[in-house]
Amino acid sequence: MISRHWKGITKPGLAQRYIDHLRADTFATLAAIPGYRSASVLTRDVREGTEIQVVTLWDSMDAVRAFAGETADVAVVPPVVQEMMADYDRRVVHYDVADTHRGSAA
Repeated sequence: MISRHWKGITKPGLAQRYIDHLRADTFATLAAIPGYRSASVLTRDVREGTEIQVVTLWDSMDAVRAFAGETADVAVVPPVVQEMMADYDRRVVHYDVADTHRGSAA
């Protein structure tokens, strides 16, 4: 399994708009790709706005390339998203998932 990581910083007040875009557009696109597993959206406030890290899980790099293209380490950041960002990674990082652990439900 592959974990794909990307970070961006939204301009002040635009974090929820970006998250809404992810839900309505990006995640709908990903859900249609064989080999896409899930996504997590992490946020934290920073001086420039809100830092957002998007972590997606995939069955393989072939599945990632079905979304990102042959140069899978180049970030996919559409113009509508670029306008919301104060800064963002132009490249993504991929990790092989070596292990996972789930805690017991409380």
